[in-house]
Amino acid sequence: MLTGSKTTFKVRQMLPDIKERMLSQSGVTARSRDVFGLRCLPGECVLQRAVMVRKKLSAREGRGWVSGTLFCTHFRVAFVPQDSPKPDDNADPVLLGDHDVALASIEKVVVVGPNRTKLVTPNSSLKFTPEELVLYCKDLQVICFLFDRLTPDAQVIEITYTIAKTYQPLKPGSVLSFQNAALGSVEMKQFLSNRRRNTHMNWFESASDWEQELERCGATGWRVSSVNDRFEMSTSLPRSIVVPQKVFDTELKKSFAHFNEGRIPRWCWRHPRGSDLLRMASFQNNIYHEKDDIRNLEMILFGCQSSLCVVVELGEELPSPADIQLAHGRLRALSLGDISTSVSVPDDKWLSTLESTRWLDYTRACLRKASEVACLLRGGHLTVALQEADDRDMGCVVSSLVQVMCDPHCRTQHGFQSLVQKEWVMAGHRFYSRINYHRDNDKEEAPVFLLFLDCVWQLLSQNPSRFQLTDDFLLALHDSIHLPLFSSFLANCQRERCKRSQNLGQSYTPVNGWRDMESSSDPSDPPLPSVWDWSLQYSKHRRDRFTQPVPPIPPLQPLLNGNLNTNPDTHRLTDSTPGSVFLLSRGVFSCPANLLPWRSGSSGVYKKSHRRAASSENVPGLERLLKAWALAEFPQGLTRSTPAPQGPLDPYEPLLPLLMGPCMGLWKECYLRGALHAQAFSHPVSANHPHPVERLAREVQQLEDQLAQVSTGTDPRPPTKMAEPRRADTNLNQNTNNGTFLFPAAPRPAPRAAPPPTSTNHQTSRGPPPASAPPSRLGHKDNKHTFLFGHPPGAEARPDQRYYPAPNSAKPPKGSGSSIAS
Repeated sequence: MLTGSKTTFKVRQMLPDIKERMLSQSGVTARSRDVFGLRCLPGECVLQRAVMVRKKLSAREGRGWVSGTLFCTHFRVAFVPQDSPKPDDNADPVLLGDHDVALASIEKVVVVGPNRTKLVTPNSSLKFTPEELVLYCKDLQVICFLFDRLTPDAQVIEITYTIAKTYQPLKPGSVLSFQNAALGSVEMKQFLSNRRRNTHMNWFESASDWEQELERCGATGWRVSSVNDRFEMSTSLPRSIVVPQKVFDTELKKSFAHFNEGRIPRWCWRHPRGSDLLRMASFQNNIYHEKDDIRNLEMILFGCQSSLCVVVELGEELPSPADIQLAHGRLRALSLGDISTSVSVPDDKWLSTLESTRWLDYTRACLRKASEVACLLRGGHLTVALQEADDRDMGCVVSSLVQVMCDPHCRTQHGFQSLVQKEWVMAGHRFYSRINYHRDNDKEEAPVFLLFLDCVWQLLSQNPSRFQLTDDFLLALHDSIHLPLFSSFLANCQRERCKRSQNLGQSYTPVNGWRDMESSSDPSDPPLPSVWDWSLQYSKHRRDRFTQPVPPIPPLQPLLNGNLNTNPDTHRLTDSTPGSVFLLSRGVFSCPANLLPWRSGSSGVYKKSHRRAASSENVPGLERLLKAWALAEFPQGLTRSTPAPQGPLDPYEPLLPLLMGPCMGLWKECYLRGALHAQAFSHPVSANHPHPVERLAREVQQLEDQLAQVSTGTDPRPPTKMAEPRRADTNLNQNTNNGTFLFPAAPRPAPRAAPPPTSTNHQTSRGPPPASAPPSRLGHKDNKHTFLFGHPPGAEARPDQRYYPAPNSAKPPKGSGSSIAS
């Protein structure tokens, strides 16, 4: 019999099991509860509510206002419309409804009264009854609620105080309390423990997952190594890494010390033409290289290719994490403004302020570098190694973008999720530090992953028919990163995730021998779901908008030993220079003497190498690889303005973006979804009465249509019927000084001009314009237009218009009779 403190401890241990047994016997499961019409999570408590409240709808929700009841729980701020259907008590729980916002996502609370605005904090005191409640969120949303005159003043003040005291900014310890509020109930823990994982995607958590990826890519000559199974070689790398078959684990262990954080060159992806993409950190300085170490290092670096390796330096051309953080902060301030201090950017300086944030410049730089790597991989029969100081930030961005450009599988929802899991979650991107959930390490905070999502959106907006996933999916992923509930983002590497899940195994030390590794989590902590469990986050109606139908992806062509090469220039280059290593930096190839430390003449380094040094005479051959795409797509006599003959589209050709100023857009569905709320929060309007800015834009559009009719010689008389209201997503704001269109324009009707009498065929949208048509805005030298949120009218992204990266010193080939204009 147990007595005293032992008895108390034993009873405390048995309480959760007893409670779960009682719930299972009584038939209680993790189902939602209906409290005043709100579908509550198991264990969720309603702290306060207010009736007869109106919520301002966003553009995606149809604009206007909807009436309902506002709730505040210890996990979220929820809004239930009056006409919403009755919740199903037997349905599985959903964390957030369509009109809800998590308390952890709220950044500040602002109330609006008669001719006054106040920022509400937990210690604030209100001397007036608020008329409106505005919630500024970390995901750039602005949620606006309008209290009706019939709403009791006591409810208005109480729910305002409750939200202000409950949302409090995150600090050490508050993340765990927020997780317990959402997932800490016994029913919710049991529900999450029995949750099945998505079997349609690759999680890259075991050796079999990596072997499945090798088989999918047809990458022969590579194997999965478990040399880092206990995280002894590198604490930031995953347990399983892919290395050449000819390198044994005993030799591989000697190579980790030569790279920062032990992040050795490792395989990421194989191009269908046979080229391999690798990632690695910078070399460690002042390390003595033995002869055997040199042989192993070069075998790892060259992989299965014995002729050519190109090291792509990422640190010089791409932004640093500090630059990304500064640019995102400026973009955030520009997008939302601050209604509590009445600080906003004037309309005539909005575009220049947007340019000064440099966010679009950084997006363009990442896409340009990824395009260069994609063109190199297309050449075939070479190894491209992405090198970064620590290989945990921009290496994730570029390697992921390259695979999105070149692999159609990565443009599907499950393929994209597998890509993020491989190149970000398992590769050791510091999500926990970069997101800075606790707000205790501002120096490490940088939204690198959000910059990657913006780059993917640029590719999606220019090539919508080549993606199965939609911008709704990207937006949902963008919003989920601000919710500290998912295991994917609450750790910096696989080792930290294993420590929390108590799945570390054993570690060996010469003194203590084999011992179990200690876990950093409490057994009572709730199990954290993965971000890919979308049914736990969104309703089926929202999830259905994540994908769109696309043509089936044709299977890969069989490769000869995994190395299919059809480029004659590459054959001549690789056959003549075995063992060559080149550096690609700032668009220029070079052969620096200190590229590989063991090949330099510094002291303390073994100088001899079993491979020949690279020669600068072969650099033009590499430059031809970057030009090969342009020469193949635009033969002699064709330019970008002249459409080339359209043949069958190869799905594995690089999906290169257009990087000119008019082609780079701002992700308005993300960055500007709260802008109109912040501008017009005190002027409730409906869908039938648009905002004054929209009415002004409509008048400008009508004037432009009349000017276009006059310039073509048609009847300039105004139409007798009023123009129909423009859609909310095709709203135009035009600055007449610089001709800049802030929102995508709707397609205009074609001018009523008679076709040429000699022509019998109808003109298509992809063909050259007729002789009687006015010159295009993009082709006119006197008009400078910048389309920030989409393509100009009638100029959609064509598959034959792509960006062609070329070195700075390279010039267009002479004698071609035409130039390839950018």
